[in-house]
Amino acid sequence: MESEHAVLSLAALAQSTRLDVFRLLVRHEPAGLAAGDIARSLAIPQNTMSAHLGVLSRARLVSSQRFSRSIVYRADLDQLQRLMLFMIRDCCDGRPEICAPLVENLTPCCSPAKKKRAHARI
Repeated sequence: MESEHAVLSLAALAQSTRLDVFRLLVRHEPAGLAAGDIARSLAIPQNTMSAHLGVLSRARLVSSQRFSRSIVYRADLDQLQRLMLFMIRDCCDGRPEICAPLVENLTPCCSPAKKKRAHARI
């Protein structure tokens, strides 16, 4: 990720309504939410919500897909990952113990679920 795009993404999230929208969409992955549902959930007028969603879309933090008369928005978790990695990539300065607490704090909340093994009966 280039610095210019990181600044655009961070600027998009640096406004409370847009941050709330993005967090709401992350909670509704992978299905996403229709624009009207987002506006109702956050008690924001639809025209104002449209402007916020436009900013998040231009920052590539959300994507949209039209279904009939609704537009469903989804958080772009790959873009979020790129942004977070951009932010912490050089934080260690060759000393991993500096970032170890951050990684440790992220691991419990984001650990993938263990897959259940299918035991074959003999």
